[in-house]
Amino acid sequence: MPDATLFISDLHLCGARPAITGLFIEFLQRRAATARALYILGDLFEYWIGDEAVAQQEFHPVIAGLRELTAAGTSVFVMHGNRDFLMGHGFEKASGCRLLADPARIDLYGTPTLLMHGDTLCIDDHEYMHFRETVRDAAWQKDFLEKTMAERDRIVHEFREISRNSTAAKLPEIMDVNQKAVEAVMREQRVHRMIHGHTHRPREHVFTLDGRTARRMVLGDWYEQGSVLRADANGWELEGLPLAGAAKTEKRLVEN
Repeated sequence: MPDATLFISDLHLCGARPAITGLFIEFLQRRAATARALYILGDLFEYWIGDEAVAQQEFHPVIAGLRELTAAGTSVFVMHGNRDFLMGHGFEKASGCRLLADPARIDLYGTPTLLMHGDTLCIDDHEYMHFRETVRDAAWQKDFLEKTMAERDRIVHEFREISRNSTAAKLPEIMDVNQKAVEAVMREQRVHRMIHGHTHRPREHVFTLDGRTARRMVLGDWYEQGSVLRADANGWELEGLPLAGAAKTEKRLVEN
């Protein structure tokens, strides 16, 4: 019988980080195989230049692992992140996963819970919010997807370099969520519990919202280890998944 619901985010999987990919496949085969459901709240991949990427060799193990899990009966829901927002029906068909809207309100063991990637809460990072508005525009995406794979790959790598340089120059608090934005969306969605990723700052935040206790759980990234939130009828717990040996020396290629 399924023992829990699992939540992960910010894996940033790519061919340059094979140890993390291996840890994820092991996670799918062991932990996720016994779960009621698995929710991946954005940035499963380091980049996604369109659903033609399902045929790329570096993503084969991930797609195959997800397909094996979903074929065995575990529901897997995937939310777009700021790196892989071009995942579409081709990804769903290849992996057996279902794409999830952002935000998404679910019933988690009797408690209404809001799921988000988290980037839309970082409203103090004006530069990023402008970039997000640009690349989420339907006309921009249509133009991008009409380019060749090589052209798209070049553009994405240029974006990543710009992002690294920009992130290094920003104050940490600017790249974190804005508490007023958190409270506004929780009121709008009529919830007192939220789960999100994006900021790479795993922690449970407890605060008061309209006279009631509210909880916001931030998921960890998958750089030096894995990170998973396990939730069941008794509550939730954020756990680390250790990455053994020399694999810990893999270079961190991306910042959120």
